[in-house]
Amino acid sequence: MSNPENKTSLNFIENIIEQDLKDEKHGAKVHTRFPPEPNGFLHIGHAKSICLNFGLAQKYGGLCNLRFDDTNPAKEDVRYVDSIKEDIRWLGFDWGEREYYASDYFDTLYDFAVQLIKADKAYVDELSTEAFNALKGTPTEPGKGSPFRNRPVEESLDLFERMKKGEFEEGTYVLRAKIDMASPNMHLRDPGMYRIKKAHHHRTGDTWKIYPTYDFAHGQSDSLEKITHSLCTLEFEVHRPLYNWFIKALEIHPSEQTEFSRLEINYTVTSKSKLLQLVEEKHVNGWEDPRMPTLSGLRRRGYTPESIVDFVQKTGITKRKSITDVSLLENSVREHLNRIAPRVMAVLDPIKVIITNYPEGQIEELSTENNPEDAEAGQRMMPFSREIYIERDDFLENPPPPKKFYRLGPQRLVRLKSAYIIECENYLKDEQGNITELHCKYFPDSKSGEDTSGIKVKGTIHWVSAAQAIDAEVRLYDRLFNVEDPLGDKEKDFKEFINPDSLKIITDAKLEPSLKDAKAGDKFQFQRLGYFCVDIYDSKPSHLVFNRTVTLKDTWAKEQGKH
Repeated sequence: MSNPENKTSLNFIENIIEQDLKDEKHGAKVHTRFPPEPNGFLHIGHAKSICLNFGLAQKYGGLCNLRFDDTNPAKEDVRYVDSIKEDIRWLGFDWGEREYYASDYFDTLYDFAVQLIKADKAYVDELSTEAFNALKGTPTEPGKGSPFRNRPVEESLDLFERMKKGEFEEGTYVLRAKIDMASPNMHLRDPGMYRIKKAHHHRTGDTWKIYPTYDFAHGQSDSLEKITHSLCTLEFEVHRPLYNWFIKALEIHPSEQTEFSRLEINYTVTSKSKLLQLVEEKHVNGWEDPRMPTLSGLRRRGYTPESIVDFVQKTGITKRKSITDVSLLENSVREHLNRIAPRVMAVLDPIKVIITNYPEGQIEELSTENNPEDAEAGQRMMPFSREIYIERDDFLENPPPPKKFYRLGPQRLVRLKSAYIIECENYLKDEQGNITELHCKYFPDSKSGEDTSGIKVKGTIHWVSAAQAIDAEVRLYDRLFNVEDPLGDKEKDFKEFINPDSLKIITDAKLEPSLKDAKAGDKFQFQRLGYFCVDIYDSKPSHLVFNRTVTLKDTWAKEQGKH
């Protein structure tokens, strides 16, 4: 995550680890973990935790476990488990043989609970969640204990065993820690440890009828795995005293928890429940929709793992809450794709151009560069013929043209990229007044690289030869929300802020013929238009589908200012 030779660039967690190593704390070892809940797909916020935990282990020669917190079977699915593993590997990290699950420890966690009951530090409560919360008090007012708080130990042991056997219905009993109903930390006011859930578990099947809460399973799982540095986002800071209480009461190995600020991005929602709502209500086409902030969605859209890791490094690791501009993420992928993506020509809104003085039937192969940022990318050949396609908005009918419009118009000249200079002499319209065809002449001695015409033009546009062009579907993706904070207005449903222009589908795009062999996931710069990739799900040789990853420039703020 930083240069070990430059101490001033260390983040505060690296400073802690380096001091721990110097003091030979934790046996001078670094052992972290990434503990996702398998109840949804990972999103861009998780990338920060992944890069931090795996990155620190790599940097300091330590280990990082992957541990699934699978304590809520009603919301979990093996599909989520598989997608999480795929996302982590895609980002470039691996956990080796250290794949664990909270469910691996269900027997041990149950024994821990029995241990606390026997020590009179836990009891079986019969109050409903609503009734208990009514007694819980407020941060400034002490709560009142449940009438079952002083239930005899043997009675709680018997009830807990019967809960395990499935004798009771959901919601009838809960096991609570007996801590302090007057604590200013609400998490210490007799928190739940086990609840009855008669749901099928993706790993343990129907064996268990009770499941530990996250707060009870989390710290103990860290302890059992001998985690040295338990890294959590800031919302878990108030949970730390509870984790420490359990560790102390059970007299087991303590893991050291340190909190850091989570990754928040404007124009984005990363709440799993909100993302699930978008999926279930079909506002998007699944978790992998390229508009979603999920890692699988970003991957499908054409984001590279290198760009996401770069973005995470740029945001830094601090304890300060902040909102990161999504343009920083978009710029990271632009920078990486600019270095690696071949340049190609694609016309998304085609209008035909007939070059009247070019020989009929002649096809000329012209050389063009693949990527000026890559010295080894070389050149490729493109066919040029009498009939070509250009973008409709590269022709302006009515003079005078707007300032800095250096493209084509009546009696105006423009250079075709890697080809010739042409001049528009005439054009045709249909009955509705739409321009259907341009008639132009070319200057034979203006060929790129061999130009002896002496003609000076300011504009260069892209094109494709009509006869050799291939058809493709192009999906223009944009930001899913059109306000910076979709959850900021508590009086409105966040879905009201969905950007109606977040997806536009073009079905008649014309692409240069070199793209006919493009494979799923291949990435390109469509010259002058943006970065695009071949869709990994819907594209096939008989029907190519390209997704726009990002525009060439950040035009969002400018476009929003028009409205």
